[in-house]
Amino acid sequence: MSEAPVLQPESGHAEHFDVLIVGAGISGVGGAVHLKSRLPGKSFVILENQDGFGGTWKTHTYPGIRSDSDLYTFGYRFKPWTGAPIASAEAILDYMGEVIDEYGIEPHIRYRHTVLTASWSSEDRVWTLVARRGDTGEEVMFTCNFLWMCQGYYRHSTGYTPEWPGMDRYQGRIVHPQTWPDDLDYEDKTVLVIGSGATAATLVPAMADKTKHITMLQRSPTYFAPGENRNELADSLRELDIPEEWIHEIVRRRILHDMKEITRRSFEEPETLKQELIAGARAFLGEEFDVEKHFTPSYRPWQQRLAFVPEGDLFQGIAAGKASVVTDEIDTFTETGVRTRSGEQLDADIIVTATGFNLCMFGDIDFDVDGEPVDFADTVTWRGMMFTGVPNMLWVFGYLRTSWTMRADLISDFVCKLLEHMEARGVDVVTPTLRPEDEGMERRNWVSEENFNAGYLLRGMHLLPKQGTKLPWLHTQDYYFDKEDIPNADLDDGSLVYRARQKARKAL
Repeated sequence: MSEAPVLQPESGHAEHFDVLIVGAGISGVGGAVHLKSRLPGKSFVILENQDGFGGTWKTHTYPGIRSDSDLYTFGYRFKPWTGAPIASAEAILDYMGEVIDEYGIEPHIRYRHTVLTASWSSEDRVWTLVARRGDTGEEVMFTCNFLWMCQGYYRHSTGYTPEWPGMDRYQGRIVHPQTWPDDLDYEDKTVLVIGSGATAATLVPAMADKTKHITMLQRSPTYFAPGENRNELADSLRELDIPEEWIHEIVRRRILHDMKEITRRSFEEPETLKQELIAGARAFLGEEFDVEKHFTPSYRPWQQRLAFVPEGDLFQGIAAGKASVVTDEIDTFTETGVRTRSGEQLDADIIVTATGFNLCMFGDIDFDVDGEPVDFADTVTWRGMMFTGVPNMLWVFGYLRTSWTMRADLISDFVCKLLEHMEARGVDVVTPTLRPEDEGMERRNWVSEENFNAGYLLRGMHLLPKQGTKLPWLHTQDYYFDKEDIPNADLDDGSLVYRARQKARKAL
């Protein structure tokens, strides 16, 4: 089967594609590769609102920006990773660029296209999307048979910064890592980083050598896993001249096996795992450092993302006196910095609010089905990717523990399987629909707080779709379950309602 042509815009007309992908980040690029490889006859386009591919790795430009999970699992299944497990944004963008070149994806991407609305017509059986071009400001229209949302889960334009008392009094500069200024000079400056997640743990060691001093102010501690930024198994296999494709797959399986064990232990023996993680920090900081106060979280391991700290660089900076950590809450900003609840004054020339994301549902696009606005919080999810009452649309929401891409790959396979199934059945519409036996089912949050309690999720949970209590209405966030369930999902169990393809009308 020959590949579908890449259509070029015609002034005043909507361009039509079999599949339209929103977002040229890790999910969208990977999805395009799966689609092009498996269904080369399908026409498709990727709409991306930034001026380049990469998503998260394009948005974030703060010092030291790097992955917080290994690239053997964060990388694509079909593209071997050959570098260090924890990689810089630059290295990840290079890797994605190679994928785009090798699979010929670039001609299918439309950059600087911000999608404003998405409307489904049951009569025409298509989605109509209106997008604004960033280069010209004009609004352009696209139609598609199937809409594949790969835009992620947070708002790229602005990060989350709480409103603290006295912020307007502060005379220094306040920046958020997500919108890092190109002109920010922090050399020989005193810097205060508010936050304790992976971003703060990246910024502090990356800036420490240039600043006069840098302090991480955290309301409560976070778990970190220090270690060497190398994979011993991969290095050993390379010594034996094992092909990189084999190394990639073997190492992925080893890492996933180990992560499964850590996840099991986080539920079954959390206190033992907790002490092991804390011991990792103590090994760098020494017995005199108050690890109990600063690096002993109150929550169970893995209720929030566990970030790897390569070479223990965060702890090394603290041990060397270049950086420090304060565990306290903010009482107020002052003219020169921050005063904590305990009364400590932390002066700073620059304050960095590494305080997280703003959850963003489907890219802030206005959705409607046959003219009725869609409130996704009122829908129930089909396996965490499709939604009741919303036809021919799928969303990629990756894993919160396992690398995001592991689920993106599974879902890409599923999309291709679903489109093949629809073709074989002679149908062109699929809509997740509660069956009679599902109507009284309890509706639960998108993610259980007991399972994962990251701040951005708790702040935005009311915006997210619901899940049920049984298949296919579960969003398990469990790769080890999904890797068996999703490929073997029954597409004809009645939870997906199809409409037969319309016959072509006879010419009058």
